[in-house]
Amino acid sequence: MKVHSNIPDHIVKLEFDKSTEKFQEITAWVGIVLNLFWFISDYFVFPQHIFSFLIFRISVAVVASLALLFRKKIGMSIYYCMFILVLGISVQNAYMWTLMDLAHFQKHAFAYMVLFIGVGMLVLWEIQLSLMVAAITIAVNLILFYFNSPLSFEEFLINGTLITFTVGIFSIFVIRSRYRLIYNDIRIRLELEFSNKLIEQKHIEVLAQKVEIQDQKDALEHKNREITDSINYAKNIQRALLPSEQKFNSCFKDSFVLFKPKDIVSGDFYWVHETEGEIFYVTADCTGHGVPGGFMTMLALSFLEDVIVQQKYHSPEVILNRIRERIIAALNQSGQSTENKDGMDICICKLNKQNKLLSFASANNDLYMVREGALTIHKADRQPCGQHVIQKPFSLQQLQLQSGDAIYTFTDGYADQFGGPDGKKFRYKQFENVLLSMAGKPALIQREILDQTIELWKGTNHEQVDDICVIGVLV
Repeated sequence: MKVHSNIPDHIVKLEFDKSTEKFQEITAWVGIVLNLFWFISDYFVFPQHIFSFLIFRISVAVVASLALLFRKKIGMSIYYCMFILVLGISVQNAYMWTLMDLAHFQKHAFAYMVLFIGVGMLVLWEIQLSLMVAAITIAVNLILFYFNSPLSFEEFLINGTLITFTVGIFSIFVIRSRYRLIYNDIRIRLELEFSNKLIEQKHIEVLAQKVEIQDQKDALEHKNREITDSINYAKNIQRALLPSEQKFNSCFKDSFVLFKPKDIVSGDFYWVHETEGEIFYVTADCTGHGVPGGFMTMLALSFLEDVIVQQKYHSPEVILNRIRERIIAALNQSGQSTENKDGMDICICKLNKQNKLLSFASANNDLYMVREGALTIHKADRQPCGQHVIQKPFSLQQLQLQSGDAIYTFTDGYADQFGGPDGKKFRYKQFENVLLSMAGKPALIQREILDQTIELWKGTNHEQVDDICVIGVLV
């Protein structure tokens, strides 16, 4: 819906440029300095290419600085100066990327993701500039890969390119949403200023005031739709990466997945992979929920695909150790108290279909087994899959299953839900009682019981406080 406006678009654009120009200029200079500062990393990590990398960084800095210094004389917009800087750094990273071996390539993929995320959070320009950067970046990467890279195309694709491309797409939508939101905010502000002048000068009638209020309401709804559309797009990407519940259940004789995200995108996730008579399945809770948790989910899913499917590690504790290494490297965690502690609580299970041997390793998330009316708790290692104060290798546990056993893996969202007559947490003891009460029932019935129980507990007076994921496998 086109919002009625008393302010011409070119006036809004002039005010937009005026309001954001200084911030964009500071951002550009900071970007130039930081790009040069990262030469320190080149010196220690890539000494064999130090001079070519330094020349590239200095060239990008010189071109971008000249554009910033003389932009007013040549009539160049600050946004095109930002475009030159971002494109220069992107091409620079492409050149550096295609000279690396696999280990350095995987680590440097994070630099590309940081670039795109930084651009998405700081840059304000129209979408055509984002599309130009994306197109040129893809083209340069492919050309330089063809001529320079020692990696195979498969290595190039699965060890950073796909996830970097996904982050780039997210960044394009973030830039577009932020641009449109700020642009509409300025339009609304100008509209309010114009309306106040009319009120002071002409004593606008009540009907005109109602029309103005409706216009503001429409503008706010328009903003909300844009934000929601961007998050829904993120949900579509996340759901495309997660296995469907039907696919998960097809791997087992009788199983269920209760998956209830708190927000549109989820920080909880599940995953399954079957190979050579063995089923790997995962239940995980990433740091945060919503969009931040969604980003962590995408990282974790890509790591699982690489470690289990591509590199073919088959022991759960080894898999968990490898994924922790990947997370620490990807998030550049060094163990300092001031840095982020992003990671996840996760349980990785492997079920041998022939001998019914369940092997698993778990970070913080316990595993429950119900056998002949009794519930057994198998404790997880009390450390997250990520940076931790004291890190120990994850341990392997094994259970010889029998017909009639039920295995439950879950995140903390179910037990932590507030509700009931006193507005308290559901808690694990009550969760365990529910599991015992439905022993022997088919998986789909158990899923329905769990879903109805938590919905009744939550009621209409409490919101869902966290993502919920419960997986049950019946032997």
